[in-house]
Amino acid sequence: MLAVRNLTYTYDNAVTLRYPDFSCAREETLLITGRSGCGKTTLLHILGGLINNYKGEVCIDDLLISGQSTQLQNRKMGIIFQHSHFIKGLTVRDNILVAVKRDKYKFLPVFSEDLGIAHLLNKFPSQLSQGEKQRVGIARALIGHPMVLLADEPTSSLDDENTDAVLSLLREQATIYHSALIIVSHDDRIKKALNSHIELT
Repeated sequence: MLAVRNLTYTYDNAVTLRYPDFSCAREETLLITGRSGCGKTTLLHILGGLINNYKGEVCIDDLLISGQSTQLQNRKMGIIFQHSHFIKGLTVRDNILVAVKRDKYKFLPVFSEDLGIAHLLNKFPSQLSQGEKQRVGIARALIGHPMVLLADEPTSSLDDENTDAVLSLLREQATIYHSALIIVSHDDRIKKALNSHIELT
């Protein structure tokens, strides 16, 4: 599914990050950990097509992501950001649907029920708790049925109970929609729950 080979990225200050080769298949979960500043979020942005000036290969189903249109990349990738970046003036419903084609709108009732957010659709982001924002962020990432689901520190502000719930939810949804799931986090609670992980240095 997703494969990374010979990947490097150089910042403007000439510091170069070198990433290990790795892969993640459909319905698999891979955790990427590492100390602060080691390039975890940069890697997620590269995988999600938000950074393009890197060297090496990022492939989905043996097709290079680099050079593909942003629209095509968005159909293949769903990103759950650490900070949700919702549009304040839009309802939850419109925030979820804003970036997908109209033919995906029909899936909203299913996602809303699965994620327990059906009663939130007419609310605004400012009216949501942190846990509710996490669930809405998951719905927004999944609504386009991405091949790869990326999650950046999805449990950083959650207690143990909600951490377990969000992690279970992510893995469950990735299995249902046959997505590869990659979680970027320094949360030791996630590390204990998953067998497959890579530690960046």
